[in-house]
Amino acid sequence: MKLINRLLSLRGRAAPGQKRSRVGPLIALHEAGRAVWTPRDYVALSREGYERNPVVHRCIRLIAEAAAQTPLVAKVGSREVPEHPALALIERPNPRQGGIAFREMLVGHLMVAGNAYVEAVSAGREPRELYALRPDRMRVVPGRDGWPEAYDYTVGGDTVRFRQDEGGLPPILHLTLFHPVDDHYGLSPIEPAAVSLDIHNAAGSWHKALLDNAARPSGALVYDGPEGATLTEAQFERLKQELEDSFQGARNAGRPLLLEGGLDWKPLSLTPAELDFVAAKGVAAREIALAFGVPPLLLGLPGDNTHANFAEANRALWRQTVIPLVRRTAQSLAQWLGPAFGDELVLEPDLDAIEALADERESLWRRLGAATFLDEDEKREAVGYGRRASGKEAS
Repeated sequence: MKLINRLLSLRGRAAPGQKRSRVGPLIALHEAGRAVWTPRDYVALSREGYERNPVVHRCIRLIAEAAAQTPLVAKVGSREVPEHPALALIERPNPRQGGIAFREMLVGHLMVAGNAYVEAVSAGREPRELYALRPDRMRVVPGRDGWPEAYDYTVGGDTVRFRQDEGGLPPILHLTLFHPVDDHYGLSPIEPAAVSLDIHNAAGSWHKALLDNAARPSGALVYDGPEGATLTEAQFERLKQELEDSFQGARNAGRPLLLEGGLDWKPLSLTPAELDFVAAKGVAAREIALAFGVPPLLLGLPGDNTHANFAEANRALWRQTVIPLVRRTAQSLAQWLGPAFGDELVLEPDLDAIEALADERESLWRRLGAATFLDEDEKREAVGYGRRASGKEAS
């Protein structure tokens, strides 16, 4: 009760004009003053998904590489600023990385963990370098209002705390994917596909073990000796060792088995349908691709009739997955970096520079060119260029 009364009293102490969420005290009831650890195992998702599963690996690579190579356009208000310092900072974030590598790592962290963190190294008020930090080493420290007031980064038992209220620019930008039941951390696309991921990995491992055993699942060695007689423990161990050494594995496939003393081999077999792992793995692979928003056709998966051809599938990937992700990331970066440069910065993807959308843009230009009821400024606004400067108005 003391904590509840204290939180309720804090609501009345807000400074005039200070903005504060009304739901913050509710979150602070449970989380104030202590770290909230990520509820997922980033290392396990990385190993079982990105490192071990080819479908997850390719989905993340497709999205991360496409998003990283999407050019950005900087605007202040409605005016495009090609040489904006924020663009130069993102293009050369730090001495060890270029802009593409930096953004690819950022999107990769989002896909694997559902979270991505960027550290800004500032000189005065202006940020000079950006670094992508590993999500598994970062934890959120909520403040008294329930929202993050600091971030702890831990490596090898040593922890660095980044307070968000030090100076002008907060040192950490936290990017998340939507999570319906977590106030601080995002949800990785791998987690909804965890069952399909396990099925795909298990089917591959079982198939590999079956091939190592010459595509024979097993067999039964039956002892038909005198009534009531059984093998001694020493005989059993010797027989077991001989089978493992001389008759197991693909190298020993087809080798004759010499039996004596009432032993009889009863082979077990699987039907062709039971040996067909392609269908089971194909269903699991399509579900993984669905979780990431990647058309199965781009992954080489058969049986997909949704897209007429590769170009259509590629456009669907850009329109439904890559561009929304780039917009979301660019908007967060602009909102974070804008105050440091003293303007209302807007970062957007340059859709004209995306080769996969060239046909769509060409069709749009053709339709606008034929639209005689629109003047030139209206046509420019329709494609996102803004009106002409006053000095260039047509007489």
